[in-house]
Amino acid sequence: MSPSVFLVHGVLIFFVVMALGPILMTIMNSLKTQQGIFSGPFQLPTATTFSIDGYLRVTQLGDFGTLYFNSATVTIVTTGLTVGLATIAAFAIVEYKIKLAPVLSGFFIIGIMLPVRLGTVSLLQMMSSWNLVNTTLALILVYTGMSLPLGVALMVTYFRSVPQELKDAARIDGAGEVQTLSIVTPMVRPGLGAVAALTMLPIWNDLWFPLILAPGRSTQTVTLGVQQFMGQYDSDWPALLAALTLGTIPLILLFLIFSKQFIKGLSEGYGK
Repeated sequence: MSPSVFLVHGVLIFFVVMALGPILMTIMNSLKTQQGIFSGPFQLPTATTFSIDGYLRVTQLGDFGTLYFNSATVTIVTTGLTVGLATIAAFAIVEYKIKLAPVLSGFFIIGIMLPVRLGTVSLLQMMSSWNLVNTTLALILVYTGMSLPLGVALMVTYFRSVPQELKDAARIDGAGEVQTLSIVTPMVRPGLGAVAALTMLPIWNDLWFPLILAPGRSTQTVTLGVQQFMGQYDSDWPALLAALTLGTIPLILLFLIFSKQFIKGLSEGYGK
């Protein structure tokens, strides 16, 4: 192994340790007693320090079933809406050569550049006027609008790579626009996976909009519930670490499931 390759691998291993170390430490210490955490935070749980009391207290006090259900509902519905609407919008922008097409594309690009949090006050006023505060629907609407610009921009690059001859042949055979879209959609499947991954990961991990738009007990998401649990039980370290673990594991699983599609979709999309 040459020195340059050795150096590259060393740097990559260093960043892997830096990224995974805190997560593994959190999970490891969540399975200890309070005394075990303070006496040996870098040691694996032993027969005397192993305990799942933190998880028992979290499940009893934190109502994680409701938190998971709310986060899953918001994430799944928003991802489905974003992927579907982005696909339709991107197909229309690519296929229909109208004068407003560049303008519409420009609006989506502007939507990527502008932070949505700048409009938090206006969004709160809007949701309040619609009586949607403390509902998961408010989060779904905001997250869908927030995710669409990037989703459309990414899908446009994929639809532009689809051979025009294929779409023309479908139309000559009598296919309508919906049928033509269904024919070419399998060819842009990596883009769909990338849009889904880009949508669901930030939504599951977001704290800002659940805190502003849905802070109620029955509408809290996992991230907000864990944050409030930490504020209430800041001296109960086993329970705190258990809560952090329960809030982190779904995000890790989502990334592991969609990481291949995510990286492939982004690399192919930006290379087109």
